[in-house]
Amino acid sequence: MGAGWVAGVTRARALRTRCLGVEGTGQVAASHGLDDALRYLAATPYRHDVTLGATPAEAQRAVSVTLLWHLRVLAGWQPATGTDAVRALAAGFEISNAEHHLSRLTADSRRPGEERPYRPPYRLGALAIAWTRLARTRSPSELRTALAASAWGDPGGDSPAAIATGMRVSAAVRLATVMPDTARWATARLALLFGREVFVVGRRMPDVSAHRAARLLGPRAVGAGSYADFREALPATAHWLLENIDEAADLWRAEARWWRAVERDGCELLRRPRFGPEPVVGTAVVLSADAWRTRGALELAARGGGAGDWPAEVLDDPG
Repeated sequence: MGAGWVAGVTRARALRTRCLGVEGTGQVAASHGLDDALRYLAATPYRHDVTLGATPAEAQRAVSVTLLWHLRVLAGWQPATGTDAVRALAAGFEISNAEHHLSRLTADSRRPGEERPYRPPYRLGALAIAWTRLARTRSPSELRTALAASAWGDPGGDSPAAIATGMRVSAAVRLATVMPDTARWATARLALLFGREVFVVGRRMPDVSAHRAARLLGPRAVGAGSYADFREALPATAHWLLENIDEAADLWRAEARWWRAVERDGCELLRRPRFGPEPVVGTAVVLSADAWRTRGALELAARGGGAGDWPAEVLDDPG
């Protein structure tokens, strides 16, 4: 194993300490108001962008910005294969940038008062896939064309829904190629996305994205006419996520289940005594799960606090 992996894995294991953990996020969730939660965060690894008086959305974004910085640091220490893995895991930041960019492009067609406030894009650095090119587009059709010419591929339309869904499907397919563990995560996440879009929202996925999704979910699942048939047709790598979720309206329950499983797997990858992509990927997903839990804790704090309201599977220590 090369020196690059030795340095990269050593850095990855050091970054593992940048998590609040279940106890810390429980403290945030139990805070008596958002400002109390932000005071607590000011003494944690999330302190850099946290400011008192922030709105819940601003506070949650500050947590995301810290996560992104940690992932950039992690990627910067890796050989090319490790950087590619972290980039695949961080694709959601570029998707968020594209969604907000598209929102600004379509602002002229909105009614007065519907404009979304401007926020600067996430600074992706080496984790960018095609953001520099996407950011230069000046219309939804140009954005679709730029996506089609990039590693993202054609989303099948230039509407906000088509672009958001298309990019998420593409990200799942890319993540599935990183290593066997990530294939399971990616397939299950894609099943949740597809189930929500088709059987909750009632929105047909563009053909190109549906064909891409079938690479992981299988053509029977993608072509299913009902949620029950969809769930039954899923491969084992995704069926576990929807087990005992008998109605599409209850798919929200799968979100915490997915994060719980990914975090547990990430902790296991970190325990493997070798130098290679496994501990790097493990660190990236453990950091991401911690940030997800922290954002949820901030929302609870903003409502007055109440860690007791969290599902048990969120508060259990993943090990």
